[in-house]
Amino acid sequence: MSRVWTIVRKEVIHILRDPRTLGLVIVMPVMMLVLLGYAVAADVENIPLAVADLSKTDASRRFVERFEASGYFKITYAVESEDQVIQLIDEGIVRSGLYIPEDFGRKITTGDSSPFVVYVDGSNPSVAQTAQLAAETISQSASQEILVRQLSGAAAGRGIRLPIDARWRFLYNPNMRRMDFMIPGLVAVILQIQTLLLTAFAIVREREQGTLEQLIVTPIKSWELMLGKILPYVVVALLNVAMTVGVGYFWFGVEVAGSIVLLMILSLVFLLGSLGLGVLISNISRTQMQAMYLASFIMMPSFILSGLLYPRDNMPWLAYFAGYLLPVTYFLEIVRGIMLKGIGLNYLWPWVWPMVLFSLVVFFLSVILFRKRIS
Repeated sequence: MSRVWTIVRKEVIHILRDPRTLGLVIVMPVMMLVLLGYAVAADVENIPLAVADLSKTDASRRFVERFEASGYFKITYAVESEDQVIQLIDEGIVRSGLYIPEDFGRKITTGDSSPFVVYVDGSNPSVAQTAQLAAETISQSASQEILVRQLSGAAAGRGIRLPIDARWRFLYNPNMRRMDFMIPGLVAVILQIQTLLLTAFAIVREREQGTLEQLIVTPIKSWELMLGKILPYVVVALLNVAMTVGVGYFWFGVEVAGSIVLLMILSLVFLLGSLGLGVLISNISRTQMQAMYLASFIMMPSFILSGLLYPRDNMPWLAYFAGYLLPVTYFLEIVRGIMLKGIGLNYLWPWVWPMVLFSLVVFFLSVILFRKRIS
């Protein structure tokens, strides 16, 4: 036991001499528990809703108020046409839309059936099913209330009809196949994980193997070294993009509704940012263990906070804004927009420019943090 105790003391000394790794081991599980705990526990509610109320009557206003009062919907836009509702869903600004025709209030007053249309973004089956069930419940509740009023005045001799007629329009993935939703997301997350693992050990491995000194004595500049570390992996990663999209199509039957060329170009931007993030981690780390912990701290939230499994709109503000620190959050919206919705750059631009900015910032941070000297 005395020999065992000697080894224990030796390992404790090693741990205490590496406070950075010790801090990562202690702090990161707590931070991940807080972030992921909020995200995983989130229920589907406050679904962003765009409303086009062309009736503008007391009946239509009361009907719209029912949607927001239910807690399942949050009215974020009031528009003037059905086309504007569809455009907001195309851009990913809202997940559902409510179109109330001009004669809605008049038909309720006269006892006729009053149709309305609910548009649902079917690219996320979980949100789509919740929106459908909630809207059906709201419609039935409103119909029952109107029927009671009609029955109380039934002495007029009019026939009783269903007062509110709900009609559904599922945009993108009308069959609500969960595979169509998951495959594009998995493509994005798998690429994020692979690019991090490819480059997270790039600089720290040179330092631990003692080959960093050879780079230091060369005339190469910092940005040249960083770019040289990234470019070889870009080719490998682009090949993986083509392979994963191909497997998604031929094996799982998930077609690319939009432009494949645009998908590859924007994938290149995403890959540059993700590879740069891996190099940045490698610059910050002193050992490969530190690099592994930092990479894991990004990979795990990429599954939860990016919107792959759970809708980000329902997350608390801490988890919601933490998702913006992950490049995969932007690329997830882009790849789903191209593969499922078939939309172009004009609709994707709100997600493209932050991803471009992220890639540039990460690359320059890698250059700034790298010092051509032994530290």
